[in-house]
Amino acid sequence: MDQTILQRIALGENSAVQECLDKYGGLVWSLARRMLRDNNEAEDAVQEIFIEIWKNAERFDETQSSETTFIAMIARRRLIDRIRKHTRTPNIDSFEDILVEPTGKTEEEVYVSIEAMQVAKLMKDLRPEQKKVLQLSIVDGYSHQEICDALDMPLGTVKTHARRGLIQVRELLESKGIDDLVDQIKEVSA
Repeated sequence: MDQTILQRIALGENSAVQECLDKYGGLVWSLARRMLRDNNEAEDAVQEIFIEIWKNAERFDETQSSETTFIAMIARRRLIDRIRKHTRTPNIDSFEDILVEPTGKTEEEVYVSIEAMQVAKLMKDLRPEQKKVLQLSIVDGYSHQEICDALDMPLGTVKTHARRGLIQVRELLESKGIDDLVDQIKEVSA
């Protein structure tokens, strides 16, 4: 029976390394590009992933999974680790960074900035998971599926954290009597 590429890498066969790159490079690149959404970041990640694959080649068991599955799982785990490392828990400063500074431009810009600061302050009271999901969604522009991949959470859990977080912000706004923002958040969380 022929040995797999990973088994040959584990045995130190140099030609197997190039064969692995040729056969699985596209798969690993597409996963990295899709999850990281940045070519430079993806290139770095692909290098780290292949190093990880080579280090763990001896752990591959063809009775447990296919070679493609084994490589994809290593890639996915490393990418999630990388995203987690770069995605810090949001704090009030990260929300305020996206605000328009009230510089006397227009009355509307000043009003939007004040509203955003009020919401950012209220978000301090959210649970960490809700803050993180809302940060990734609102500030970073991630889709729910991208948040799932980044945080290694089921899609339903991500949607629940987003919805409950928005509802809690709405309730906090209502309790503080900030009615204009309440109506806007009701539209989003409905």
